[in-house]
Amino acid sequence: MKTGIIGLPQVGKTSLFRILTKAHFSDQGYSNPREAHVGIAKVPDARLDRLADLYHPKKLTHASVEYVDVGAIGQEALKESSYIGHLRNVDALAHVLRAFDDASIPHVGPIDPLRDIKNVEFDLMVSDLGQIEKRMERVEKDLKKMRTPDLEKEFELLKRAKAHLETEKPLRELEMSGEDKKRLRGFMFLSEKPILYVVNVSESPTLGSDLESAVGKYRLAEVADRPNATAAAICGKVEAELAEMSDEEATEFLGSYGLKESGLVRLIRSTYQLLGLISFLTAGEDECRAWTIPVNTRAVEAAGAIHSDLQKHFIRAETIRWDALLEAGSEANARAKGTLRLEGKDYIVQDGDVMHIRHSG
Repeated sequence: MKTGIIGLPQVGKTSLFRILTKAHFSDQGYSNPREAHVGIAKVPDARLDRLADLYHPKKLTHASVEYVDVGAIGQEALKESSYIGHLRNVDALAHVLRAFDDASIPHVGPIDPLRDIKNVEFDLMVSDLGQIEKRMERVEKDLKKMRTPDLEKEFELLKRAKAHLETEKPLRELEMSGEDKKRLRGFMFLSEKPILYVVNVSESPTLGSDLESAVGKYRLAEVADRPNATAAAICGKVEAELAEMSDEEATEFLGSYGLKESGLVRLIRSTYQLLGLISFLTAGEDECRAWTIPVNTRAVEAAGAIHSDLQKHFIRAETIRWDALLEAGSEANARAKGTLRLEGKDYIVQDGDVMHIRHSG
């Protein structure tokens, strides 16, 4: 699953990408402002780390989120096919918003994240509207040649989407059936993508409370509570410093601000949740690993995330909550206590389930 990082110039977007993905490239790598950079961020998971402490595996594998960094967004950029192509191919957007003061970094007008959200959202909707109008012209011509139920349904849906955008509301807020979503999937509309607003605040002695209050302070609660949207706050300057520290130093540094975890941890977790993903775990002496699946995945489909043969030859899933396994101390103890369950193929896997797949392959 890919998340595209977007934002206006000088908001800290590329710095955030570098910190998230631990990417190392020179500024010359950005000689083409429309070039996209792709990186992987590990999803922090204390549950998996604690299981690793129990099993001491040869290998520890966290879940991951893929991030794509593109140049500064705007109406001109959205007219370029390569730029818009990168954005169309992501599953969600992370919109970085400047809320920090720094005289050395230019900024036009007063700092106002809500205004920036509205401006960028407008550009995304204009891009989608143009795409819809072109497609409607084509479908109208096709309907004159031959009327088919599929074309008629598509035309009605496009009309509804067009009317919705003309009220200046993004397509992610349009109520659609599963069939409607499937019909629009190929268009990869930008304003339909789930969005995470990332408020980049100034460093301060009260950073802990500043991060907690940022969404309310900048009047973003209303937009963040809309369908398929959420918000998180970070301090890019502090995150850059943390990225250079050892775990022990980072813990001490965060503590000085009254923080238990970095903003990046919350941001990655928010991205994961926004995409509708959870993790189930496998644990053993060879490997402890988190596996990424959509919410409401059945056990047989979760087995397929590990290997297609496990899905094909699925019999049962030995299942236990991660904390119950830690409490038992081993699978053998959990089995003796009756906390290790056998679940069938239709069991809905829960976030944090530890599973061992029984199969006939």
